[in-house]
Amino acid sequence: MKFTGSPGIDLKIKDKTLSLQEDNSSFHVGTSVWSGSLVLSKFLDRWTPLSTNPTTTPNRYSTLLDFHNRRAIELGTGCGVTGMALYLLGLTDIVLTDIHPVMPALKHNLKRNKQVLGKMLKTAILYWSNEDQINGVNPPFDYVIAADVVYIEESVGALVKAMEMLVKDDGVVLLGYQLRSPEADKLFWEICGEAFVIEKVPKEDLHTEYCYEETDVFIFRKKKKNL
Repeated sequence: MKFTGSPGIDLKIKDKTLSLQEDNSSFHVGTSVWSGSLVLSKFLDRWTPLSTNPTTTPNRYSTLLDFHNRRAIELGTGCGVTGMALYLLGLTDIVLTDIHPVMPALKHNLKRNKQVLGKMLKTAILYWSNEDQINGVNPPFDYVIAADVVYIEESVGALVKAMEMLVKDDGVVLLGYQLRSPEADKLFWEICGEAFVIEKVPKEDLHTEYCYEETDVFIFRKKKKNL
């Protein structure tokens, strides 16, 4: 991994600033910072209520983003943008996961932001098709987080199955999404439509400075199983 001279991205989350660094020497997509993670992070930054004061005016996402006593896992975390943002927003029980080749970039960025975060966040190697690894992170979780993870058609089935296995029956999947592959896109929404109730966040609810025409945020909830 060669980070010297690689581009840096600063992302403000509430009163803190994350400093992300990509690895320009890598040929792996996971070592870059993609728009989906930025858009999702700033959506969460906009709506997450940090105050538990009962007099605080609730917003339309207050219940969804109530992180008190909640657990989360991020799939395909890459450089760790959204996972670190969520930690700063109060979701402190979170594990950041990706495949083995991406781990050096993730750990580099976690170390780079250790002073801002106050600690090194939990990480785990997780391949979506590896049920032992999925069980090893102790599911289910209240939140499954993912951004820019749909770009290879062959991995779509394993991704959706991993989401189903990892999220609680009453939990949610928060997804930052941009079309990367028409074939993967078509299959992803077909399979997700069978497993989840899908809500698209309106563009006007995204952060005004991080609202891109091609990038969206989705909220998935498990469909009720017929007994």
